[in-house]
Amino acid sequence: MLDLEQVLESGLRQAEAGWNMGSFGAIAEFHHVGNEAPPQPAARLTQMTQRGGVRIERLEGVRPVAYETLGPRPHRWSQAVALCLPTADAMMHRRDTLTELGADDVALRDEDRGAFLFDMGLAQPQVDFCIRTSDPALLEILRENEGRSLMEQGNPAMGAILKAHPHRVALTRLGRVEVYQMIGGPDTGGTSPEGPHTHVLPKLLRAGRTHSANTPIPEGWVPCAGFHPESPVSGPVGEDKEFNRDAFDGFQSLLQAWGPPDYQEAKRQCWAALENGDEPGTSSEPTSRTGRAGLRNGLRQWRRLHGDSALLDRWSADFDASTVSEETDDENPGH
Repeated sequence: MLDLEQVLESGLRQAEAGWNMGSFGAIAEFHHVGNEAPPQPAARLTQMTQRGGVRIERLEGVRPVAYETLGPRPHRWSQAVALCLPTADAMMHRRDTLTELGADDVALRDEDRGAFLFDMGLAQPQVDFCIRTSDPALLEILRENEGRSLMEQGNPAMGAILKAHPHRVALTRLGRVEVYQMIGGPDTGGTSPEGPHTHVLPKLLRAGRTHSANTPIPEGWVPCAGFHPESPVSGPVGEDKEFNRDAFDGFQSLLQAWGPPDYQEAKRQCWAALENGDEPGTSSEPTSRTGRAGLRNGLRQWRRLHGDSALLDRWSADFDASTVSEETDDENPGH
């Protein structure tokens, strides 16, 4: 039986692992970049760099859900472990206006503990999405507009935030992710900076969902943090890379322990059929969204594991001929 804390501690030492906290439309991500020193956890379940940091503060009651999602490219997939809590335990404050929370006395770094936290008022179920600053000019504007929605027409606070680039701090019942880098936008050439960054996407926020429909979270549970072990097929900035069998095998053990049964069964049946040389017409497509993803990713992974073949091409033509938009990851903008 896998020990969750040991898995996460090991993950914090993986240079290509990623972490996030947030909701569907407001998310803070922590990643290393290539020129940084190999990660060494700063404390229990804590990791920091000059660009950001993550701290997992609670594991009691957590249900890990390991899953693979379809990538938009036909040779790719992504993998993650969602750390979930029951819905009632996961809920945060859901403030809908800009609200000062006081000094951040438990910031990851000592030098940030005199700065002030403001909840941005995004009213998200499982995350209080905040900014943190000690900039007198920004503090004045934020305090003048406290109690107003940042999305309100004519509110100068949002423009001031985008100009000042304060720290962003995502708080959940499981801990926090902090991002010290600039906010992606005009000052960064319209793209998110490499490494830790945030996304706040009003269109997705309006959906009122806790997570992407492509994430197979069991009913009654809410993801409060995400761990993304090193991908076997793509690099830190989304580039293709040579297939990493060790990374693949390492995640399969997590998937076996914590993954959706229908996904695993669909992939198992797919691999067994290919091993036996069965034609695609002998199998039917799974009826569940998760099962269909298992079949399609099974085909992609078989190609990486065993190479091309005419039989595999026929299977792919029947079941994975094109990218189906509603079954690819819609919560990973900019990657």
